[in-house]
Amino acid sequence: MEPGTARIAVDLLGGDDAPAVVVDGALRAVRADPDLHLLLVGPAEVADGLIAALEPAQRARITVRPVRDAVGMADHPSAARAESTVRAAVTAVRDGTADALVSAGSTGATVTAAALGLGRWPAVRRPALVATLPALDGPVVLLDVGGSLEPRPATLARHAVLGAAYAAVAHAVTAPRVGLLSVGVEAGKGDRVRRAADPVLAAEPLPCDARYVGLVEGYDVSVGARADVVVTDGFTGNVLLKAIEGAYAMAGGPPASGGAPRAAALLGVAGTVVVCHGSATADDVASGIALAAHLWRRRATDAVAALLAGDAPAGHDRTDRTTDEVATP
Repeated sequence: MEPGTARIAVDLLGGDDAPAVVVDGALRAVRADPDLHLLLVGPAEVADGLIAALEPAQRARITVRPVRDAVGMADHPSAARAESTVRAAVTAVRDGTADALVSAGSTGATVTAAALGLGRWPAVRRPALVATLPALDGPVVLLDVGGSLEPRPATLARHAVLGAAYAAVAHAVTAPRVGLLSVGVEAGKGDRVRRAADPVLAAEPLPCDARYVGLVEGYDVSVGARADVVVTDGFTGNVLLKAIEGAYAMAGGPPASGGAPRAAALLGVAGTVVVCHGSATADDVASGIALAAHLWRRRATDAVAALLAGDAPAGHDRTDRTTDEVATP
């Protein structure tokens, strides 16, 4: 367990089976990490039930922000503009009441609320959700897995930079190898966007001594022999991630090199944000809280932002409040 206090805001009403699985996951997280403090954002009676199940010493590490409204999984991302549990969790991070937030609610609403409330980094137009998969040859960072469905070449190039920095900072990968997901490894393979993006990524300066290795295929995500970071659009990445998780289930579990990706980090906003699946289990929620604590303790978001800071236009502030709304799977 990494040392250091981490204060995590938890959206109690986010997810298909909330609040039950969120409460269960939060209980597991608090019991496993003695330096973890939780800000429970949701109905007071739900939070009180969680607190009552804890020992007195553990209760001292819990605070509550009563909020009754939630953004539904089928709601448009613009619903994040209204007062809701996810918006209140974002506000807690912005105001310094919490260090990071975790939600298993609507991905689109979470991304929109974070972009509106925390602001984007100047060099990032589209934030990306980053998942780490336990490939046979070591962890593989996959992005985007649902933060933005827009597959423009410039977006893919920027996400290559984000992925390389994240692999180095969050997972201590030395000189990350970055690949672009396509239907073949030969130059010229893929759809129009992939063909256009390939030379753009080849010319993109990458941080942390990372290098672009060209096009990679789906099996490279599970094997990890050719790339440490695999870049794709949010639609394809989300479908691929869930297909791999289904394959893990069929095979009886993920490789021994690591657990299945139960949560994804949002990169490109000025705060530590972790998104779990809407169908998250209690273990998934606990894993998401642990990931948020890990990223905060390593100051991973700030470190990745610092690596990108040299690419920001001169004279810009560190963050950029946006009115964009993100449609996600």
